[in-house]
Amino acid sequence: MESITVRPVALDFAPERLELETFLASHHLKLEADVERAFGLYDTEDTLLGCGCAAGRVLKCFAIDDSLRGQNGLGVLISHLNNDRFAAGYDHLFVMTRPHNRDLFAGCGFFPVAETKSVLLLENRRRGIERFLQRLPKAPPEAQRIGAIVMNCNPFTLGHQGLIRHASHQCDWLYIFVVEEDRSLFPFAHRIDLVRQGTADLPNVCVCPSGPYMISAMTFPTYFLKETEDPSVVQSELDLTVFGTQIAPALNITVRFAGTEPLDSVTRVYNETMAALLPRFGVEFREIERFCTGENIISASRVRALIEKGDWAAVGSMVPGTTNTYLLDRFGEQRL
Repeated sequence: MESITVRPVALDFAPERLELETFLASHHLKLEADVERAFGLYDTEDTLLGCGCAAGRVLKCFAIDDSLRGQNGLGVLISHLNNDRFAAGYDHLFVMTRPHNRDLFAGCGFFPVAETKSVLLLENRRRGIERFLQRLPKAPPEAQRIGAIVMNCNPFTLGHQGLIRHASHQCDWLYIFVVEEDRSLFPFAHRIDLVRQGTADLPNVCVCPSGPYMISAMTFPTYFLKETEDPSVVQSELDLTVFGTQIAPALNITVRFAGTEPLDSVTRVYNETMAALLPRFGVEFREIERFCTGENIISASRVRALIEKGDWAAVGSMVPGTTNTYLLDRFGEQRL
């Protein structure tokens, strides 16, 4: 690659962004909107012959021209992306790609975490998921039935609280994994604190961060999927394979709970995938009817809409007192 240079792609410069989009399209890929950094391989005429991108801790949108095959173009791109991400504060990186690319990324220092028929998840830490799970609290030795719920809690509502209470009565020990990504209206530190406050009276409930291994649809890359593939299904299958093959066995989880989802189609697909996949990993799936106030289903999205309207009486009917106090403190100036 003596005649090839590598440099950042100026994503905010329309001609360079268009060149990147066109190059990816020629490889049947697409540039995703959340890409915040990109590097390109350029020949002496400044023609783009390879690219790799990053969004947060996820590396993606890789493509290499056939003329550079066998010249370690991928390794060069990943090296630059690694340095860039480390400088941005991300030292734990992930790649989601097709399973047939395993050896390519393994040769660049990435280690497999989980694989489905469609997607392979890799990370740049050897046994990273094992170390993450070792740091989590363990259920007491006498606990026979151990359950789990994964929640975003944006914010924590009476619906979340009701589901946790219901599940806690069916388990000796219950893990609540709060989604750690900070892509919600309410910061993760606030969300997990509200869950802990709202479940403080339940001695068999353990509230934990989800870590980076419970994959959100917001961070799941779709640039390599075909039009015939449903991103919601593919993301759900990968997320649940990580849970079923890595998380559940390590923590002895045998049942997972979720509320029914009559409103959001993505979450409904996720629930359907849980019902189909989890039993294959020896994990029972229990779907609980959503809680209501009057005729209205309690949902975090509805609470956010009511906050926007300033309908604090309705908000108070859908959230625990601890959440209500937090919301009034945070939005009190708007309320007045």
